[in-house]
Amino acid sequence: MSAAGRGPRVVVLGGGVLGVSTAAHLARLGARVTLLTEHDLASGASGRSLSWLNSFGRRSPEYHRLRLLGLDRYRVLSRRADSSGYLRFDGALTWAAPGEVESHRAAFQHMRQLGYPAEWLDRDEVRTRTPGVAATAIPDEGAVLTPGEGWVELPLLIDALAAAVVAHGGQVRTGAGPCGIVLDRGVMAGVRTGAGDLLAVDVAVLATGAAVPGTLAELGVEIPDATSLGLLVRTPPIGTRLRAVLNTPRVSVRPTPDGALVLDSAWSAQEVVPRDDGSYEVEDSTVEGLLREAGAVLEGTPALTLASYGVGPKPVPGDGEPVLGAVAEVPGCSVAFTHSGATLGLIAGELLADEIVSGKASPLLGAFGPGRFRRPS
Repeated sequence: MSAAGRGPRVVVLGGGVLGVSTAAHLARLGARVTLLTEHDLASGASGRSLSWLNSFGRRSPEYHRLRLLGLDRYRVLSRRADSSGYLRFDGALTWAAPGEVESHRAAFQHMRQLGYPAEWLDRDEVRTRTPGVAATAIPDEGAVLTPGEGWVELPLLIDALAAAVVAHGGQVRTGAGPCGIVLDRGVMAGVRTGAGDLLAVDVAVLATGAAVPGTLAELGVEIPDATSLGLLVRTPPIGTRLRAVLNTPRVSVRPTPDGALVLDSAWSAQEVVPRDDGSYEVEDSTVEGLLREAGAVLEGTPALTLASYGVGPKPVPGDGEPVLGAVAEVPGCSVAFTHSGATLGLIAGELLADEIVSGKASPLLGAFGPGRFRRPS
């Protein structure tokens, strides 16, 4: 471990959970950290994420292991009394669309074979195990309960992590405008802020969500990008009994610390229309449809109303797996780019910080390095 204030000079770009977590872990390890955000903390994808903490379904063994470690770090955090306002482990309930039951059952069997907690419930069991759910919405074949999963209110977690950065001697500079990496003959020379200030660094960490592939392309590094649009709708507090995350064919729902709900779905995101000026058009019918779908899966079929919504890019690497670690083509640059920012937020920040301060590659991140996309010479 480096002595406080004597470690490497690191600038972390990005105010989402990956960037702020990395900065917090770096500061704890004694690095001289500055976190820069273009706008406010959690103003990007982290601020409009369903934030379901899980390793549901099929994925590579390395990715599943990393997600399990991510869940473990949240469970450790959940033992702190001050985390109760933004972190819960009350499970998740998922059921399949018509015609997809067999693939859903195959995913269930796969999880069981791996030892991942999963139970197939019938309609009556749902009534007793997952309060707040409309049992009439459960299909005849039942639903899968994954009792070890949970959710996090990312903006509140990010605030706590940013406070940890400062408490350990780091700096947090929000509203820094568009920031960019400056190279000198292909080597990291510094980071320039939107105001034109040049910060000398030993390492820069790119954790700018959907902007990562474009920034790397400007540096001559290509990574496949499958970034899509996301739409997250939030209701006013409704006093729901729901505690679990719901993933249904037409809507995903989770409760919030103040008794409201947040909702998203694939179909509603597909109805969002990007405008030429970079903004997005969201039809009232899309929001109203999502609210109706959510009401239909909740106990008492409440008539839900809109409090707010967030819309924008949802970072997704081209092969679906995280991109985490040093960029060999740009010495002094590391990257954090993944769809699973909520689940991986704590563990990815921890492992990246360890790599940067120790100078040793993490075996847990070996499968996720950006070098995996390099074309053979």
